[in-house]
Amino acid sequence: MIYTVTFNPAIDYVVRMSGDLLPGMTNRSDSEECYFGGKGINVSTILKNLGLDNTALGFIAGFTGDAIRASVEQKGIKADFVKLPEGISRINVKIKGKEETELNAQGPKIPDESQKELFKKLDQLNDGDTLILAGSIPNSLPSDVYEKIIEQVQDRKINVVVDATKDLLKNVLKYHPFLIKPNNHELGEMFGKVLKTDEELEEHAKKLQEMGARNVLISMAGDGAMLIAETGEKFRIGVPKGTVRNSVGAGDSMVAGFIAGYQKNHSYEEALKMGTAAGSATAFSDDLATGEAILNIYQTL
Repeated sequence: MIYTVTFNPAIDYVVRMSGDLLPGMTNRSDSEECYFGGKGINVSTILKNLGLDNTALGFIAGFTGDAIRASVEQKGIKADFVKLPEGISRINVKIKGKEETELNAQGPKIPDESQKELFKKLDQLNDGDTLILAGSIPNSLPSDVYEKIIEQVQDRKINVVVDATKDLLKNVLKYHPFLIKPNNHELGEMFGKVLKTDEELEEHAKKLQEMGARNVLISMAGDGAMLIAETGEKFRIGVPKGTVRNSVGAGDSMVAGFIAGYQKNHSYEEALKMGTAAGSATAFSDDLATGEAILNIYQTL
């Protein structure tokens, strides 16, 4: 089984307007949409779209949390969230006019008892399962919560995937995560450098392996992606042609596609292709990509 963790899920309320946003004035929208997610839930959605059952863990609160749970279950994903005693799950407002304006909410506080409840849920993981930790940590959680989660499952043969940045990522390397996914800029930031060439990216990805990472997947937007595998192999792939419509969730889709591709026959080359197809398909869509859209792109790679 594959498990994802979303600490601070959200409803993205997208408002579209043809003109400029006028501060201090009454503005009228042309259309509105709601998207239910968060990085872990995005991963769960793409996995399910590719036919892989999975369980979404994390925290929800209030009526918005109930709506998030309902949305996850409607997609056929098992929702095993901890319901917080107070507050509401976030509503992020995205205003898309001639310019884009975002207002991202902070989210509810997560008390100690709720944190303990999440850790109890981790006991259900078994040897061979995959645990995906994605995104930043809310300020009501300890900064080392990723480390504590990985410690909790260290006695089992769990493939842990971490999609995070800077110290949050560096601090988990000692636990030998199965996969980490920095982009090229984030990889450079971890070493205080600007990395421009494939050789520089490979060199610094191998440094992360020396620090404990098993596989390092580097996303490079329009320049494709690179995988430095634990086998010592390097795999490089470009991006398919298409019009970018939406960058939100593309990285999460890449992680999901990689895991889906790897589970098929444990081929790292296959995993990179499926990850690239999933990330690109979402970038070319208004929402997270369908399984059909992903497979159509996959066949062109």
